[in-house]
Amino acid sequence: MAQLVKLQNYISRYEKDIFHYPGQFSRMKKEKWNKTLEHWEAERHSSEQELERFQQTEQASMAKWRSLFSKQNKQEEIWSGEKEKPGLPHTKEDLKHQFLDRLVAFQLKWASSTVSQMSFLDRSFLQDQTLKYFLQRFPDTYLFMYEPVFTLKNSTMEGDIVFIQPQGIEIINLVENPAADTIFAKEERMWEITIQGNKERLLSPMLSLRRTEQVIKSILDLHQVEFPIQKTVLSRMNSIQSEHVPFRTRFVDKQGHDEWLQQHRQEVSPLKHNQLVVCKALLDHCQTVAVRRREWEENDGSQPL
Repeated sequence: MAQLVKLQNYISRYEKDIFHYPGQFSRMKKEKWNKTLEHWEAERHSSEQELERFQQTEQASMAKWRSLFSKQNKQEEIWSGEKEKPGLPHTKEDLKHQFLDRLVAFQLKWASSTVSQMSFLDRSFLQDQTLKYFLQRFPDTYLFMYEPVFTLKNSTMEGDIVFIQPQGIEIINLVENPAADTIFAKEERMWEITIQGNKERLLSPMLSLRRTEQVIKSILDLHQVEFPIQKTVLSRMNSIQSEHVPFRTRFVDKQGHDEWLQQHRQEVSPLKHNQLVVCKALLDHCQTVAVRRREWEENDGSQPL
């Protein structure tokens, strides 16, 4: 699960100590998952034993019933309930999805508060499917910035989605339209998109990607840090047609999405020191809006997920 190091202009625990929290999150996640899995398996075993005892009782009752009546109802199976207790995930995969959803809420807490300060979180982020996609589909070693607001030379700029990976930075612009079919990438300022057979104009996502790239490059130059930067136009539900793909850019459409995602999910490289240095440099140039927390609300961030 990717780590949400910056959410818009909310305060983040990662900006307080980027060299500590990524490792702590991975350890806590692993520990909590093992405990959750152990508890689930124990609950399943308990439920199966209860079900077996119930079925044995029902079979004895049915035997007495058959001895009293010669005509039997064709539907012999009277037990149609689920094996699990109410609320208990049916499968390990279901449990994993439930666990990941809980982690999203936990990450939003870390991405909007520190021990002494907090930002007022928009609760809609708990249901943000785009945010959940990027957090739940990528490895722990991917440090994720969601719509960060960069500050540089007394000016601010809203950035695209930024992944700080062990081997480099990937800037992503999501271009999706459920009513559209094909996106036509152009070298000009405007692209085209077909909606119900009609072509409409679309502002090129390359403009935003280049602005974000330029700001990131300026920040890294200021800190004398070198790190590769890749730009990606992502459309999970549309096709992208293009005669030319710009330098250090890739277009990932619905046909190439699964392969692109799998490449990232198979990333086995651990967190790198240079990666954390880069992340700190970017966090140092992100806008933060927060207020001081009340004394009784403070905690050390070490409680369970």
